[in-house]
Amino acid sequence: MRSQLLSAVTLIGASVVEGYTYTRLNKTDAALLVVDHQLGLSTLVRDIEPVAYRQNILGHAALGNLFSLPTILTTSAETGPNGALPQDIVKMHPTAPFIKRNGEVNAWDNSEFKAAVKATGKSQIIIAGIVTDVCTSFLAQSLRAEGYEVWANTEASGTFDNKIAFDANRAMENAGVHLMGLFGITMDLMRDWRATPGSLEVLPFLDTYLVPYSLIARSHGYAVDNGTLAPGEAQILV
Repeated sequence: MRSQLLSAVTLIGASVVEGYTYTRLNKTDAALLVVDHQLGLSTLVRDIEPVAYRQNILGHAALGNLFSLPTILTTSAETGPNGALPQDIVKMHPTAPFIKRNGEVNAWDNSEFKAAVKATGKSQIIIAGIVTDVCTSFLAQSLRAEGYEVWANTEASGTFDNKIAFDANRAMENAGVHLMGLFGITMDLMRDWRATPGSLEVLPFLDTYLVPYSLIARSHGYAVDNGTLAPGEAQILV
């Protein structure tokens, strides 16, 4: 019985691998959605530290300008406790469609928002929102049902706790949504440091929104600019 079960599991695993197609983000086919990153709702985010989360949502919004992606902003009942979208984000995209939903929880239920997404003419959608299990997950699954390829920025989607985030991400993954962080999304859109935008544009972006990689670039830059080695450094570089 055990051997039959193991054989069945092996066959299932093999079929999944054989049927898998690696889909990549393409900056010419992608649109960016900033969903309900509202000041009131941000107090609900407990699975990501607040300072890091603020940087993550600003970095998510900034992807639109970095890669010239059609960008749509939306809020849910912002005159109530959910609050307003941070002005940092609004000022990044002064001419972008900004859909202020008065009642619809799932942004896809709002006809103006749905029309704005369709008007982009893009087949790939990058999304992030508060909270992960509602604002991000409901919309991501609705977009998949409409035939879009969807990438959820898990670093810019936050919720009450890690368990809820895990459950929401699992639901999205089962619907065919790609789960990825800010660095992965940025790299997949750029693809090549020699591209445009490439190193010249992306490194300053990372310096602002992804400090760990910024430290790598800064360290290298200072070392080259300084041009000296401390005693012992030559030995450890061999």
